Amino acid sequence: MIEILKKTEEGLKTIVEFEKDCWINISNPNKEELEKLSQKLNIPLDFLTDPLDIDERARIEVDDNCTLIVLRIPQLDENNIEVPFTTIPLGIILSNDFIITVCCKTANVISGFINGKVRNFFPAKRARFILQISYRTSLQFLSYLKEINKKTNIIEQELHKSMKNEELIKLLNIEKSLVYFITSLRANELMLERLQKGTVLKMHPDDEDLLDDVIIENKQAIEMANIHSNILSGMMDAFASVISNNLTVVMKFLTSVTIILMIPTLIASIYGMNINLPFQRSPHAFFITMSISVALSVTGILIFIRRKWF
Repeated sequence: MIEILKKTEEGLKTIVEFEKDCWINISNPNKEELEKLSQKLNIPLDFLTDPLDIDERARIEVDDNCTLIVLRIPQLDENNIEVPFTTIPLGIILSNDFIITVCCKTANVISGFINGKVRNFFPAKRARFILQISYRTSLQFLSYLKEINKKTNIIEQELHKSMKNEELIKLLNIEKSLVYFITSLRANELMLERLQKGTVLKMHPDDEDLLDDVIIENKQAIEMANIHSNILSGMMDAFASVISNNLTVVMKFLTSVTIILMIPTLIASIYGMNINLPFQRSPHAFFITMSISVALSVTGILIFIRRKWF
């Protein structure tokens, strides 16, 4: 899908034809759309196709008449139950007359600009617009990291009484998300450092302050992701032992119950044999044998309780 947007006094409007200082947003396009757009706007086709590769790294590439900036952005996929938090590449193509954003999916970061959640942005101020996208990306990383922390706390409560591996698998999937985040944030950090050198974008002093804020937020996201990852790794090791210990406690209890139940079973088996046995001629033989079974079973239970086997 290709959207042509332009900021006016009334807000962000969708237009039909390409105009100067417009913003072209491309999400999940097909090959024919990209080829037509490349020919019409005189943009290298690989600038449009590279950001569609899900494994594309964050980088900057400069051509004669345009610049490609690839940024790794966080994405929440609610349909993916196992690993809902991932990262995808977002391509930003900068030209003298327009700016293009390219993504293989509908990016949550970009949706905030289109839906009016981000104020005071102007596609005509292309350098500042790129920095605002980067800043929103860092904030989105921090927001998702908080959600990951909440999910981890919920799973941690379930793990205290768990004897299965389901919760550990959930933690493993969360750790995958953290690995994706850390890798993408570090790649973004290298790209932002190159922007800070001032050779790619011509920035005003206000833009330089915004770039500093973006770098700070990105570093904070890296530190938070590293902290969560380290805590999660230690938690998984600890709770693997907890699950094993919970299973051992259950097995010990079941073994103790089996031993107690074996006492009356043994006495009943003995008195079921066709030989001369004590009390067999007594009219109270049944009650005597049952009393002996109960007495021995209670004695066994008291011994197990004293030794904390129950």
